[in-house]
Amino acid sequence: MSKKKGKPIVAVVGRPNVGKSTLFNSLAGEMISIVKDTPGITRDRIYADITWLDKSFTLIDTGGIEPDSRDVILSQMREQAQIAIDTADVILFMTDVRQGLVDADSKVADMLRRSHKPVILVVNKVDDFHKFMPDVYEFYNLGIGDPVPISAASRLGIGDLLDQVISYFPEETGEEEEDARPKIAIVGKPNVGKSSIINKLIGENRVIVSDIAGTTRDAIDTEVVRDGKEYVFIDTAGLRRKNKIKEELERFMIVRTVGAVERADVVVLVIDAQEGVTEQDAKIAGIAHERGKGVIIAVNKWDAVEKDDKTIYKYTNKIREVLAYMPYAELLFISAKTGQRLPKLFELIDAVVENHAMRVATGVLNEIMTEAVALQQPPSDKGKRLKLYYMTQVSVKPPTFVIFVNDKELMHFSYTRYIENKIREAFGFRGTPLRFIIRERKDN
Repeated sequence: MSKKKGKPIVAVVGRPNVGKSTLFNSLAGEMISIVKDTPGITRDRIYADITWLDKSFTLIDTGGIEPDSRDVILSQMREQAQIAIDTADVILFMTDVRQGLVDADSKVADMLRRSHKPVILVVNKVDDFHKFMPDVYEFYNLGIGDPVPISAASRLGIGDLLDQVISYFPEETGEEEEDARPKIAIVGKPNVGKSSIINKLIGENRVIVSDIAGTTRDAIDTEVVRDGKEYVFIDTAGLRRKNKIKEELERFMIVRTVGAVERADVVVLVIDAQEGVTEQDAKIAGIAHERGKGVIIAVNKWDAVEKDDKTIYKYTNKIREVLAYMPYAELLFISAKTGQRLPKLFELIDAVVENHAMRVATGVLNEIMTEAVALQQPPSDKGKRLKLYYMTQVSVKPPTFVIFVNDKELMHFSYTRYIENKIREAFGFRGTPLRFIIRERKDN
């Protein structure tokens, strides 16, 4: 099985009111990492990054169900189960000890069992293990293994549950060869032309289209060789569901996007030129930004837009305004239909892949920092001035720097941004976010 990069995905499925969001919040708690200025991410918390022991994973809530009638609940649970089966590495099937076993639970359990994915049966609201254990045993009837009793509200049994979750993750043996080929996820709303772009890019370059093991049924990995270089394109365009509910469709798309982005080095966000940049586009861009990926924004169907000499300028400004938190993103106006500027996309991908993995020598970084400090004095507060001692790059993908200072509180966001701009002036780093970690070092 080829190694699947990116964090494992764990999805939660269950009827209304069994406590999915309570579990979600209790696990995510303080651990949820949210970039403050990323729009649309926090409002509907569909996913959270969780770390247990030394394993990290992404927890996904597959969606709310409108509790109006039994039939609707069952059909929506099946929809959720399908999302989980398509995208997750481990599925948490949540039930409620107080409501007991319900017909819909058995039907969904059948679906999950047939998927051959690891399923953990969670029985929630067991506030008193002694009292409720006889009721928990009833859930053995679902035939999907041992029920794990928890109380999400009181945080009972959560540790045991997480131990089980991570026991299904692949062992990192360290011997597996790291797949060095750049991975590019093509993401965007349905019908913006993701598939046409991939087909056009592949054109004569297609070697094999293989469903690489470990990828979901819908995200197809396509291997492409161009000018002797190998790339893997992760396509999320398989979403052609007869889906009634727009909300569910959007949630499904975001769940799928998280999975694809997680495994990619560079994300190409495709926007429809005729529609312009939408809130949904901003959400998808936010996922890539939060996860520190290289980003290219491809405005497709550019051939269909009426233009004058200011069109590109106006359009660029609008995109930059909506996606203000990612000024580093590369922007390209293309047409999959006519092939306009598509070769340029490969050039950009190469450049962004390189920048995303670029290392800068410590000596050079410190020269830049010293010069920056000389040009603009660091801020001070109550007579105490910020001192920057030393800066070094600790990792790549995205490039991450540690700055040692005398007092973390004095290192304002705006001064960090100033240092970032100076580094970008020197090295470009176009298309990739940069991360900064501020550490204190006391004056001796």
